[in-house]
Amino acid sequence: MKRPERLHEMMRYLNNREFFNLHDLMDEYSISKSTALRDIEALEQLGMPIYSEHGRNGGYAILKNSLLSPISFTMDEIYALYFAMLTLEAYESTPFHLNIQKLHEKFERCLSENQQKQIQRMKKVLQFEVVPHKHASLFLDKILKSILNENSCTILYSKPGQKKSIPVQFYKISARFGQWYASGMELASCRHRVFRCDRIEEVEEMETRPPFTLDELLARSVDIYRSEQSIPYEVEISAEAKDLFHKEHYPSMTLEEGEPPVIRGFYNPGEEGFTAAYFTRFGTHVLSVKPDPLKQLIRDHLNSLLRHYQTL
Repeated sequence: MKRPERLHEMMRYLNNREFFNLHDLMDEYSISKSTALRDIEALEQLGMPIYSEHGRNGGYAILKNSLLSPISFTMDEIYALYFAMLTLEAYESTPFHLNIQKLHEKFERCLSENQQKQIQRMKKVLQFEVVPHKHASLFLDKILKSILNENSCTILYSKPGQKKSIPVQFYKISARFGQWYASGMELASCRHRVFRCDRIEEVEEMETRPPFTLDELLARSVDIYRSEQSIPYEVEISAEAKDLFHKEHYPSMTLEEGEPPVIRGFYNPGEEGFTAAYFTRFGTHVLSVKPDPLKQLIRDHLNSLLRHYQTL
């Protein structure tokens, strides 16, 4: 933890205390005695009303006029913020420099004793499931920085049996089922790509001016992704299957409400297997498939699965 961040955290930690000693700070922040003394001096210079009771190496007291204003939350707001933090626990890494446990502790210090008890009671009766993902994405912060600064990057991208250096301009970071993805324009081919962030082994910003602004990339992201050889499709599904679509779908597809609902979209050459596998998830809820080549792709995929299980 960097010193400015640690001092800010100390202000919150000490804000509602009347007394503390050096060992409180040394244990809480894993710092030495000399560092704790320097931090106390810095807090005094920032205006925190600290005075020594038993010498510089002993105990300290804080005047009643608290330096930080209390933060007020309703219980509904507390529950919402708490469960929002729980979603971060599913990820091995995030684009933000933070410790999830420290975030929980800081949040709870903003609550009254009664509110903390309510949180503990709520945790016993309300379950929130997340999909854990243990692959670390080490460069999320650099990717996010490059997007916000509208810079291009050269990345080292690793796939099974292959590593490749790719110039790219990122424009979006997304998370799905515990996995981070980065969407970007591959500059050599001007082709849209989605990269799994845990497979990015290096990120180096380029000094050359990127060809597009962030707004341009966001506005035309689907058009960039769609190739001239793309194949459009229409898949009718039963009304009961709409939830399956809403739980997982992709930018290349939309759901049109009607009787029956219709999934409209397209797939590019090379995405046939992925598209066929996607629609097999709908099982008997698929009512019709157009065009016929996509219907045949789905049949071929199912036959391949059948042959596999027949040989087990």
